[in-house]
Amino acid sequence: MKNILNKLINHEQLSKAQARDVLVNISEGKYNQSQIAAFITVYMMRSIGIEELEGFRDALLELCIRVDVDDYNTIDLCGTGGDGKNTFNISTLASFVTAGAGIHVTKHGNYGVSSISGSSNVMEQLGIKFSNNTDHHKRCLDEAGICVLHAPLFHPAMKNVAPIRRELGVKTFFNMLGPMVNPAFPKNQLVGVFNLELARMYGYLYQKGTKNFAVLHAIDGYDEVSLTGPTKMISRKTETVLTAGSFGVDQILQNAIYGGETVEQSASIFSKILSGKGTTPQNNVVCANAGLAIATVTGCTITEGFDKARESLMSGKGLNALNKLRELSNQL
Repeated sequence: MKNILNKLINHEQLSKAQARDVLVNISEGKYNQSQIAAFITVYMMRSIGIEELEGFRDALLELCIRVDVDDYNTIDLCGTGGDGKNTFNISTLASFVTAGAGIHVTKHGNYGVSSISGSSNVMEQLGIKFSNNTDHHKRCLDEAGICVLHAPLFHPAMKNVAPIRRELGVKTFFNMLGPMVNPAFPKNQLVGVFNLELARMYGYLYQKGTKNFAVLHAIDGYDEVSLTGPTKMISRKTETVLTAGSFGVDQILQNAIYGGETVEQSASIFSKILSGKGTTPQNNVVCANAGLAIATVTGCTITEGFDKARESLMSGKGLNALNKLRELSNQL
């Protein structure tokens, strides 16, 4: 690690192989906590390189506990977090709405590190129990249309990093990796990132593979479509800028999608929206993101995807997906 740290301190970048090897060594307990903390800190001080990001991703995918659901055409809706905006759990809500619209969702998530309530916090608060049993997740996909993959259960390599991330309490390069390392290897991905540079890196790496994807970054900083302003979207077919008008709705104010001060408040907002009792701005933001997910999988237009998402939300199909998932998880 000393050689690696000296290299990074001298503003040199790691090769793809070196980046992969560092994470493998971290997983094998070859470095102490001070060394790991120093390594993480370097990437708070400078941008991550494309080969470094690719090497870190490859290591985590090699080391993860895989969920074999290749028979399903699934999508993950996941943001990097770390945008500092403290919204309600938009991508998680959109995941249930997407599932309600008949699209299979493998939702990868974790506890919040730099935010009050991550995806796993709100799922746990709503009574979802986590598992890494593949048969359970297949049953969830069959009956609820969605399974929830709690990252720590699938990435044992990160057990040496998790306490340091919690103690630091700020976004790190592991935020950048989360959406890339879904253990179900979904064929489709809707991913939001916290800056434009990372959006371009994601787009570049995904273009090298076969995944059907849309990478999102709201110009005012959100890691999802926020409807508070324009959103950059990079997909396999196009690079464009979306506005509220792209979905046929009005632009909204930032305070309309605020997420509360506690996990309990976040879960309450989540339940209210999924029950069809959200405000118009809340509903529109959820349906915009779910609509993009639907369009990414099916190839329909963005407005058609939005309409399907709205129908799923307002008819209660999204809520049914949550209730069924909770029922199945409590049978574990």
